Amino acid sequence: MGLVHLARDKKPARILREKKTLEVMIRIYCKGSHESGEFLCNDCQELLDYANRRVDDCPLIANKPTCLNCKIHCYETPKREKIRVVMRYAGPRILSRHPALAIAHLIDGRRKAP
Repeated sequence: MGLVHLARDKKPARILREKKTLEVMIRIYCKGSHESGEFLCNDCQELLDYANRRVDDCPLIANKPTCLNCKIHCYETPKREKIRVVMRYAGPRILSRHPALAIAHLIDGRRKAP
């Protein structure tokens, strides 16, 4: 799913931004770790698709906190660990490449789970 698809999605703006941030972070990770160039490798594309499904199916969608702050962990354990690896790698790098997304993600991270 590319960024163009997100524009057609009918989710709240914050959820669209979260999905865009996930995609950007996975792209940063894939390009740096797998030297995949313009396209995601199969593993990273699968992780992005999985993460987007988890966001779409979130039972807290109206008041969704960032996944790190959520009391409901809907990621399977191996996927949760993989996304942590991605975040650890891409987190410091996203600030210089996409500062607006990085700052918005930090602000969203302060949102408490309902």
